[in-house]
Amino acid sequence: MTLYSQLADRLREHIKLGFFNNGDKLPSVRQLANEHGVSISTVQEAYRILEMEQLVEARPKSGYFVPQKNHVIRMPKLSRPPQRPLDVSLWEDVLNMLLSREKDAFCQLQHAMPAMHSNTLKPLIKSLYELNKHRPYEGMTYGDVRGDYSLREQLTRLTAASGCVLHPDELVITSGCQEALSVCLKAVTKGGDIIAVESPGFYGAMQAIKAADLKALEIPTDPSNGMSIEALKLALDQWPIKAILVTPTVNNPMGYVMPEEKKKALYQLAQAYDIPIIEDDIYGDMVYEFPRPKSIKSYDEDDRVLLCSSFSKSLAPGFRVGWIAPGRYRDKVTHIKYVNSSMCPTLPQIAIANFIRQGGYDKHIRVMRKQYKDARDETLKEINTYFPKGTLISFPAGGFVLWVELPEQYDAVKLSEQAQTKGVSIAPGQLFSATGKYRNCLRLNFCDRTSEIRLEAIKILGNLLAHMQIQEEKKPRKRIQ
Repeated sequence: MTLYSQLADRLREHIKLGFFNNGDKLPSVRQLANEHGVSISTVQEAYRILEMEQLVEARPKSGYFVPQKNHVIRMPKLSRPPQRPLDVSLWEDVLNMLLSREKDAFCQLQHAMPAMHSNTLKPLIKSLYELNKHRPYEGMTYGDVRGDYSLREQLTRLTAASGCVLHPDELVITSGCQEALSVCLKAVTKGGDIIAVESPGFYGAMQAIKAADLKALEIPTDPSNGMSIEALKLALDQWPIKAILVTPTVNNPMGYVMPEEKKKALYQLAQAYDIPIIEDDIYGDMVYEFPRPKSIKSYDEDDRVLLCSSFSKSLAPGFRVGWIAPGRYRDKVTHIKYVNSSMCPTLPQIAIANFIRQGGYDKHIRVMRKQYKDARDETLKEINTYFPKGTLISFPAGGFVLWVELPEQYDAVKLSEQAQTKGVSIAPGQLFSATGKYRNCLRLNFCDRTSEIRLEAIKILGNLLAHMQIQEEKKPRKRIQ
């Protein structure tokens, strides 16, 4: 057992035994580090685990406290996907959800869409306007196939926050993170190969696997700390896996952050089996706590990690500005990117580079982290109030989506169909599996529209679920002969 797990167990026992009452301040990080002879990061990781369990809460500039109201929202358990490689299906269902833009939908919770009405985005919008007005020809000519240099230069500064030391020439700009994932898969595999993925996992990544004619091997995943390293090792021993695709920092759809020791172990496992890791870090900057966690790429001694991200979740998806730090696969990634879509539009890249350089990006991220964390806490309470007894909910450490696991008798696909007639859209859980598993689960965006509209949508979903329960109870039961 790791040091942080041991410390978390001890603190958990003390809280449950009543050594600390509701509202009490817990020992400081430095105090615990000195008392137990461990590092600051070990104490922080122990507190993070307890915060995921909602046994403690972090208050900015004040420390850690036992929550005033000791109502613990139960989290989903370790997932148990099929233990064999499978073809990815459900493209039609994904497409239908992507095309879902009902004019009469007052609350669309299905898309992982950031809030885009913050005043902190105004300097970026102004920069785009000025570029279009004064430098329009730069947006009409061919640019560098690797992307605008000024943006790649600023990206090296952003990635330094996750522990990476990169040069601008080590980066390739893409049309969003979806293209980045697709390009990386093609760079490290050939048709028919097997890719290890989290389960549940992002449906866009699943569809990229399908488009590359690959098979997905879903690995059991814990909603608090990510992919099971033990299960992954067993899978690597049993199957000829060619790459590992993970979103370890603010996972989509469950929102967890994989502990740093586990990220390092995952990298070392990939080293031992000599396979690449495709790391999706698109939500990495949206972690609620500061400083943001290290990426797996930060441990990369031999350039086997292909780090992918974009500004679609931190700024806005319409810019279509993503990027890859492909390591040893740079030449192949650059070629595939060129064949796929040639160069990316230049002006959005320049505008975003200016926004970062002038400090606008950091300011925007600070504001959004606070907004999303508040929205998460409100939404957890709302779901706990209006959803059926036995509902399990993830506890995101960042971003703006969460995972809801309903009792097994509920069908989230039917719930989605009924909710659409009420003006509410959700993402059913079956989209987040290669085979349509998790039919009793759903992913919700908790930053859509105002908190009042979101609350109304949660109430509508709760009423529909209550009606489903009534209908289920009315069904005649089979007699045992």
